[in-house]
Amino acid sequence: MFPKIRELRKSNNLTQKDMASKLEVTQQTYQMFESSTKIIPLKHLIKLCNYYKVSLNYISGLTNTNSQTNLHINLDQIEIGKRIKLIRLKCNLLQIDLARLLNTSQSQISSYEHGTRLISTAFAYQICKTYNISLDWLINGTGKVFLNDN
Repeated sequence: MFPKIRELRKSNNLTQKDMASKLEVTQQTYQMFESSTKIIPLKHLIKLCNYYKVSLNYISGLTNTNSQTNLHINLDQIEIGKRIKLIRLKCNLLQIDLARLLNTSQSQISSYEHGTRLISTAFAYQICKTYNISLDWLINGTGKVFLNDN
């Protein structure tokens, strides 16, 4: 799901063991992130972005250009929830519509929007990919809302 993870590690002459240590996971878990057999949780994805000083859009492959300039990405699930709701409303979707897209329940969408539960990396990515939304904006509130805004 995030092929740039391997590229970034190799271009920085780091081993999987090095990165596993930085993320505080086992080497086997990190290898699964890198091979896309396990989806990397947002907290670890953000650690990687902060370590490499790259944007979420770049590391996720939503863009080919790194737009981050020494920003520190924070994880605030209440603010993320507000942005999920804003996007849902901007795209004229009901919670049930978004739930269907993500193959989840309306109550799950409600819990994301109220900030009582953190959205998964896979769901955040799917929303961004489907609606051309910036992952950096969705997770950190930085940059433009839509990837193709000029």
